[in-house]
Amino acid sequence: MGLLYELSNKYKTLSIVGMAKNAGKTTALNYLIEEAMDDGIALGITSTGRDGEMEDLVTGTEKPRVFLDEGSLVAVPAQLYELADAGLEVVKKTKYSTAIGTLLVCRVMQAGYVQVAGPVINAEQKKLCADMLELGCDLVLIDGAIDRKSIASPDTSDAIILATGAVLSRRMQKVVEDTAHVVNLYKTEELEEGIYRDAIEEHNFDDKIMLVSEDGKVTKLGLLTGLGESRKIDHAIQPDTKYVYIPGAFTNSVVNEMNLKKLKQVEFVFKDPTKIFVNSMDWRNLKKKGFTASVLKNIEIAAITVNPWAPAGYTFDNALLVKEMQEAIPDIPVIDVRM
Repeated sequence: MGLLYELSNKYKTLSIVGMAKNAGKTTALNYLIEEAMDDGIALGITSTGRDGEMEDLVTGTEKPRVFLDEGSLVAVPAQLYELADAGLEVVKKTKYSTAIGTLLVCRVMQAGYVQVAGPVINAEQKKLCADMLELGCDLVLIDGAIDRKSIASPDTSDAIILATGAVLSRRMQKVVEDTAHVVNLYKTEELEEGIYRDAIEEHNFDDKIMLVSEDGKVTKLGLLTGLGESRKIDHAIQPDTKYVYIPGAFTNSVVNEMNLKKLKQVEFVFKDPTKIFVNSMDWRNLKKKGFTASVLKNIEIAAITVNPWAPAGYTFDNALLVKEMQEAIPDIPVIDVRM
Protein backbone atom coordinates (compact mmCIF):
# COMPACT_ATOMS: atom_id res chain seq x y z
CA MET A 1 0.00 0.00 0.00
CA GLY A 2 1.23 3.49 -0.84
CA LEU A 3 1.20 6.91 0.77
CA LEU A 4 -2.36 7.69 -0.29
CA TYR A 5 -3.71 4.57 1.41
CA GLU A 6 -2.19 5.74 4.70
CA LEU A 7 -3.56 9.25 4.21
CA SER A 8 -7.05 8.01 3.30
CA ASN A 9 -7.27 6.28 6.68
CA LYS A 10 -6.59 9.59 8.41
CA TYR A 11 -8.23 12.24 6.23
CA LYS A 12 -11.37 12.68 4.15
CA THR A 13 -10.31 15.79 2.20
CA LEU A 14 -6.82 16.80 1.04
CA SER A 15 -5.82 19.97 -0.80
CA ILE A 16 -2.80 19.87 -3.10
CA VAL A 17 -1.12 23.26 -2.77
CA GLY A 18 1.72 24.56 -4.92
CA MET A 19 4.46 26.77 -3.47
CA ALA A 20 4.58 28.35 -6.92
CA LYS A 21 3.47 27.70 -10.46
CA ASN A 22 5.28 24.68 -11.98
CA ALA A 23 6.12 23.27 -8.55
CA GLY A 24 4.73 19.92 -9.69
CA LYS A 25 1.23 20.17 -8.26
CA THR A 26 -0.59 18.46 -11.12
CA THR A 27 2.12 15.80 -11.36
CA ALA A 28 1.57 15.12 -7.65
CA LEU A 29 -2.18 14.88 -8.25
CA ASN A 30 -1.68 12.32 -11.03
CA TYR A 31 0.69 10.31 -8.83
CA LEU A 32 -1.93 10.14 -6.08
CA ILE A 33 -4.64 9.19 -8.57
CA GLU A 34 -2.47 6.30 -9.79
CA GLU A 35 -1.97 5.15 -6.20
CA ALA A 36 -5.73 5.28 -5.66
CA MET A 37 -6.26 3.04 -8.70
CA ASP A 38 -3.71 0.52 -7.38
CA ASP A 39 -5.11 0.51 -3.83
CA GLY A 40 -8.83 0.54 -4.71
CA ILE A 41 -9.52 3.95 -3.14
CA ALA A 42 -12.67 5.67 -4.44
CA LEU A 43 -11.61 9.24 -5.23
CA GLY A 44 -13.44 12.49 -5.70
CA ILE A 45 -11.55 15.17 -7.63
CA THR A 46 -12.23 18.89 -7.65
CA SER A 47 -10.19 22.05 -8.18
CA THR A 48 -10.00 25.65 -7.09
CA GLY A 49 -9.95 26.73 -10.72
CA ARG A 50 -9.46 24.68 -13.87
CA ASP A 51 -7.00 21.87 -14.47
CA GLY A 52 -6.41 18.96 -16.80
CA GLU A 53 -6.21 21.01 -20.03
CA MET A 54 -3.42 20.02 -22.46
CA GLU A 55 -1.89 23.50 -22.58
CA ASP A 56 -1.31 25.99 -19.79
CA LEU A 57 -3.81 28.79 -20.37
CA VAL A 58 -1.37 31.36 -18.92
CA THR A 59 2.02 30.38 -20.34
CA GLY A 60 1.02 28.35 -23.40
CA THR A 61 3.30 25.50 -22.32
CA GLU A 62 2.34 21.82 -22.27
CA LYS A 63 0.76 20.60 -19.02
CA PRO A 64 0.31 17.18 -17.42
CA ARG A 65 -3.22 15.94 -18.09
CA VAL A 66 -5.52 14.43 -15.47
CA PHE A 67 -6.44 10.77 -16.08
CA LEU A 68 -9.25 9.25 -14.01
CA ASP A 69 -10.23 5.63 -13.54
CA GLU A 70 -13.74 4.17 -13.62
CA GLY A 71 -15.78 4.89 -10.51
CA SER A 72 -14.06 8.18 -9.65
CA LEU A 73 -16.18 11.27 -9.04
CA VAL A 74 -15.12 14.54 -10.60
CA ALA A 75 -16.35 18.15 -10.69
CA VAL A 76 -16.77 19.35 -14.28
CA PRO A 77 -18.31 22.62 -15.55
CA ALA A 78 -21.19 22.14 -17.97
CA GLN A 79 -19.25 23.70 -20.87
CA LEU A 80 -16.37 21.24 -20.46
CA TYR A 81 -18.50 18.11 -20.14
CA GLU A 82 -18.41 17.28 -23.85
CA LEU A 83 -14.65 17.86 -24.00
CA ALA A 84 -13.85 14.98 -21.66
CA ASP A 85 -11.99 12.05 -23.15
CA ALA A 86 -13.40 9.89 -20.35
CA GLY A 87 -16.95 8.62 -20.34
CA LEU A 88 -18.87 10.64 -17.76
CA GLU A 89 -22.28 10.21 -16.14
CA VAL A 90 -23.83 13.24 -14.44
CA VAL A 91 -24.88 12.25 -10.93
CA LYS A 92 -25.59 15.72 -9.56
CA LYS A 93 -26.06 19.23 -10.90
CA THR A 94 -24.83 21.65 -8.26
CA LYS A 95 -25.77 25.25 -7.51
CA TYR A 96 -22.16 26.37 -7.85
CA SER A 97 -21.34 28.49 -10.89
CA THR A 98 -18.02 29.11 -12.61
CA ALA A 99 -16.98 31.28 -15.55
CA ILE A 100 -17.43 28.21 -17.76
CA GLY A 101 -20.78 26.98 -16.57
CA THR A 102 -22.58 25.37 -13.66
CA LEU A 103 -20.61 22.63 -11.93
CA LEU A 104 -21.63 19.04 -12.47
CA VAL A 105 -20.60 16.14 -10.25
CA CYS A 106 -19.88 13.27 -12.64
CA ARG A 107 -18.97 9.64 -12.20
CA VAL A 108 -16.31 8.25 -14.55
CA MET A 109 -17.91 5.33 -16.43
CA GLN A 110 -15.02 4.86 -18.84
CA ALA A 111 -11.44 5.77 -17.86
CA GLY A 112 -9.87 8.72 -19.64
CA TYR A 113 -8.68 12.32 -19.45
CA VAL A 114 -10.87 14.97 -17.82
CA GLN A 115 -10.68 18.74 -17.40
CA VAL A 116 -11.40 19.39 -13.74
CA ALA A 117 -12.82 22.56 -12.20
CA GLY A 118 -14.47 23.66 -8.99
CA PRO A 119 -15.66 26.57 -6.87
CA VAL A 120 -13.23 29.34 -5.99
CA ILE A 121 -15.08 30.15 -2.75
CA ASN A 122 -13.85 28.06 0.16
CA ALA A 123 -17.31 27.54 1.69
CA GLU A 124 -18.67 26.21 -1.61
CA GLN A 125 -15.63 23.98 -2.07
CA LYS A 126 -16.23 22.49 1.36
CA LYS A 127 -19.88 21.77 0.53
CA LEU A 128 -18.89 20.17 -2.77
CA CYS A 129 -16.46 17.87 -0.96
CA ALA A 130 -19.24 16.87 1.43
CA ASP A 131 -21.47 16.07 -1.56
CA MET A 132 -18.81 13.81 -3.06
CA LEU A 133 -18.27 11.97 0.23
CA GLU A 134 -22.02 11.39 0.52
CA LEU A 135 -21.97 9.94 -2.98
CA GLY A 136 -19.50 7.27 -1.89
CA CYS A 137 -15.95 8.65 -2.11
CA ASP A 138 -13.32 7.43 0.32
CA LEU A 139 -11.25 10.58 -0.17
CA VAL A 140 -11.58 13.91 -2.00
CA LEU A 141 -8.52 15.58 -3.53
CA ILE A 142 -8.72 19.33 -4.16
CA ASP A 143 -6.35 20.58 -6.83
CA GLY A 144 -5.25 24.13 -6.08
CA ALA A 145 -5.10 26.45 -9.09
CA ILE A 146 -2.31 28.90 -9.93
CA ASP A 147 -1.29 31.24 -7.10
CA ARG A 148 -4.17 30.12 -4.89
CA LYS A 149 -2.41 29.25 -1.66
CA SER A 150 -5.62 30.35 0.05
CA ILE A 151 -6.96 26.90 -0.75
CA ALA A 152 -4.63 25.78 2.05
CA SER A 153 -7.11 27.39 4.44
CA PRO A 154 -8.11 24.93 7.16
CA ASP A 155 -11.73 25.84 6.43
CA THR A 156 -11.49 23.87 3.18
CA SER A 157 -9.79 20.53 3.85
CA ASP A 158 -8.53 18.30 6.63
CA ALA A 159 -4.90 18.71 5.57
CA ILE A 160 -2.75 19.69 2.60
CA ILE A 161 -0.11 18.13 0.40
CA LEU A 162 2.50 20.81 -0.32
CA ALA A 163 4.14 20.73 -3.74
CA THR A 164 7.51 22.46 -3.97
CA GLY A 165 10.51 22.33 -6.25
CA ALA A 166 13.32 23.81 -8.28
CA VAL A 167 11.09 26.50 -9.79
CA LEU A 168 11.47 28.48 -6.54
CA SER A 169 15.20 29.10 -6.98
CA ARG A 170 18.33 27.96 -8.80
CA ARG A 171 19.83 27.29 -5.35
CA MET A 172 18.65 24.06 -3.78
CA GLN A 173 19.26 25.39 -0.27
CA LYS A 174 16.99 28.35 -0.99
CA VAL A 175 14.22 25.97 -2.12
CA VAL A 176 14.62 23.95 1.08
CA GLU A 177 14.69 27.06 3.30
CA ASP A 178 11.60 28.62 1.70
CA THR A 179 9.66 25.37 1.95
CA ALA A 180 10.67 24.84 5.59
CA HIS A 181 9.59 28.43 6.34
CA VAL A 182 6.09 27.82 4.94
CA VAL A 183 5.85 24.56 6.89
CA ASN A 184 6.85 26.36 10.09
CA LEU A 185 4.31 29.13 9.46
CA TYR A 186 1.55 26.59 8.92
CA LYS A 187 2.46 25.04 12.29
CA THR A 188 2.03 28.34 14.14
CA GLU A 189 0.52 27.62 17.55
CA GLU A 190 -3.22 28.05 17.95
CA LEU A 191 -4.51 30.55 20.47
CA GLU A 192 -5.58 28.53 23.48
CA GLU A 193 -9.20 28.24 24.54
CA GLY A 194 -10.32 30.86 27.04
CA ILE A 195 -11.65 34.38 27.41
CA TYR A 196 -9.31 35.91 24.83
CA ARG A 197 -10.12 33.45 22.08
CA ASP A 198 -13.82 33.67 22.95
CA ALA A 199 -13.68 37.46 22.72
CA ILE A 200 -12.02 37.41 19.29
CA GLU A 201 -14.38 34.78 17.85
CA GLU A 202 -17.45 36.54 19.25
CA HIS A 203 -16.57 39.93 17.76
CA ASN A 204 -14.97 38.84 14.47
CA PHE A 205 -18.08 39.28 12.35
CA ASP A 206 -16.99 42.32 10.34
CA ASP A 207 -13.30 41.54 9.73
CA LYS A 208 -12.04 44.58 11.60
CA ILE A 209 -8.74 44.78 13.44
CA MET A 210 -9.32 44.49 17.18
CA LEU A 211 -7.39 44.81 20.40
CA VAL A 212 -8.08 42.60 23.41
CA SER A 213 -7.14 43.77 26.90
CA GLU A 214 -6.01 41.70 29.86
CA ASP A 215 -9.60 41.51 31.16
CA GLY A 216 -10.96 40.35 27.78
CA LYS A 217 -12.40 43.68 26.69
CA VAL A 218 -12.44 44.21 22.90
CA THR A 219 -11.61 47.49 21.18
CA LYS A 220 -12.19 47.62 17.44
CA LEU A 221 -10.18 49.84 15.14
CA GLY A 222 -11.83 51.31 12.07
CA LEU A 223 -9.45 49.35 9.84
CA LEU A 224 -10.22 46.54 7.42
CA THR A 225 -6.51 46.01 6.81
CA GLY A 226 -3.36 46.52 8.77
CA LEU A 227 -1.21 47.03 5.67
CA GLY A 228 0.68 50.29 6.08
CA GLU A 229 -1.17 51.06 9.31
CA SER A 230 1.50 50.26 11.89
CA ARG A 231 1.41 53.77 13.39
CA LYS A 232 -2.35 53.63 13.97
CA ILE A 233 -2.08 50.19 15.54
CA ASP A 234 0.84 51.34 17.70
CA HIS A 235 -1.11 54.39 18.87
CA ALA A 236 -4.15 52.24 19.77
CA ILE A 237 -2.19 49.81 21.96
CA GLN A 238 -2.66 50.65 25.63
CA PRO A 239 -0.70 49.41 28.69
CA ASP A 240 -3.33 46.70 29.30
CA THR A 241 -3.55 45.51 25.66
CA LYS A 242 -2.69 41.83 25.42
CA TYR A 243 -3.65 40.74 21.89
CA VAL A 244 -3.92 42.36 18.45
CA TYR A 245 -6.15 40.45 16.03
CA ILE A 246 -5.41 40.98 12.32
CA PRO A 247 -8.17 39.45 10.13
CA GLY A 248 -6.47 40.09 6.78
CA ALA A 249 -2.99 39.91 5.33
CA PHE A 250 0.02 40.40 7.57
CA THR A 251 3.20 41.89 6.09
CA ASN A 252 6.13 43.87 7.47
CA SER A 253 4.16 47.07 6.88
CA VAL A 254 1.74 46.14 9.68
CA VAL A 255 4.46 46.44 12.34
CA ASN A 256 7.47 48.19 10.79
CA GLU A 257 6.82 51.51 12.57
CA MET A 258 5.65 50.10 15.87
CA ASN A 259 7.38 50.94 19.12
CA LEU A 260 9.61 48.01 20.08
CA LYS A 261 8.23 47.92 23.64
CA LYS A 262 4.67 47.63 22.34
CA LEU A 263 5.70 45.01 19.80
CA LYS A 264 7.00 42.86 22.67
CA GLN A 265 3.98 43.60 24.86
CA VAL A 266 1.29 42.17 22.61
CA GLU A 267 0.69 38.91 20.78
CA PHE A 268 -0.60 39.07 17.23
CA VAL A 269 -3.41 36.68 16.31
CA PHE A 270 -4.38 35.65 12.77
CA LYS A 271 -7.30 33.64 11.44
CA ASP A 272 -4.90 31.10 9.94
CA PRO A 273 -1.29 31.01 8.67
CA THR A 274 -2.22 31.74 5.04
CA LYS A 275 -2.65 35.36 6.12
CA ILE A 276 1.08 35.70 6.87
CA PHE A 277 3.17 37.12 4.01
CA VAL A 278 6.61 37.56 5.53
CA ASN A 279 9.78 35.90 4.21
CA SER A 280 11.94 33.67 6.39
CA MET A 281 14.65 36.26 7.09
CA ASP A 282 12.19 38.99 8.10
CA TRP A 283 10.21 36.50 10.19
CA ARG A 284 13.35 35.55 12.11
CA ASN A 285 14.18 39.22 12.63
CA LEU A 286 10.69 39.88 14.00
CA LYS A 287 11.07 36.97 16.41
CA LYS A 288 14.43 38.34 17.61
CA LYS A 289 12.70 41.63 18.41
CA GLY A 290 10.24 39.81 20.67
CA PHE A 291 7.35 39.50 18.21
CA THR A 292 4.94 36.67 19.05
CA ALA A 293 2.04 35.28 17.04
CA SER A 294 -0.70 32.67 17.15
CA VAL A 295 -3.61 31.63 14.94
CA LEU A 296 -7.21 30.61 15.48
CA LYS A 297 -6.53 27.49 13.41
CA ASN A 298 -3.31 26.20 11.93
CA ILE A 299 -2.80 23.92 8.93
CA GLU A 300 -1.81 20.28 8.93
CA ILE A 301 0.62 19.22 6.20
CA ALA A 302 0.14 15.55 5.36
CA ALA A 303 3.04 15.26 2.90
CA ILE A 304 5.49 17.25 0.76
CA THR A 305 6.19 16.50 -2.89
CA VAL A 306 9.31 17.82 -4.61
CA ASN A 307 9.91 18.57 -8.27
CA PRO A 308 13.65 18.74 -9.15
CA TRP A 309 12.95 20.20 -12.60
CA ALA A 310 12.35 23.89 -13.45
CA PRO A 311 10.83 25.29 -16.69
CA ALA A 312 13.93 27.48 -17.07
CA GLY A 313 15.87 24.33 -17.92
CA TYR A 314 17.89 23.62 -14.80
CA THR A 315 17.45 20.58 -12.57
CA PHE A 316 18.55 19.34 -9.15
CA ASP A 317 19.79 15.91 -8.17
CA ASN A 318 16.44 14.43 -7.16
CA ALA A 319 17.77 12.11 -4.46
CA LEU A 320 19.76 14.95 -2.89
CA LEU A 321 16.74 17.28 -2.97
CA VAL A 322 14.60 14.71 -1.14
CA LYS A 323 17.40 14.12 1.39
CA GLU A 324 17.93 17.83 2.10
CA MET A 325 14.21 18.48 2.37
CA GLN A 326 13.68 15.54 4.71
CA GLU A 327 16.53 16.69 6.96
CA ALA A 328 15.03 20.20 7.14
CA ILE A 329 11.48 18.89 7.70
CA PRO A 330 11.96 15.52 9.44
CA ASP A 331 8.42 14.96 10.71
CA ILE A 332 6.58 15.08 7.34
CA PRO A 333 6.88 12.52 4.49
CA VAL A 334 8.82 13.94 1.51
CA ILE A 335 8.55 12.27 -1.90
CA ASP A 336 9.65 12.89 -5.47
CA VAL A 337 6.66 11.64 -7.41
CA ARG A 338 8.75 11.21 -10.56
CA MET A 339 11.52 9.17 -8.90
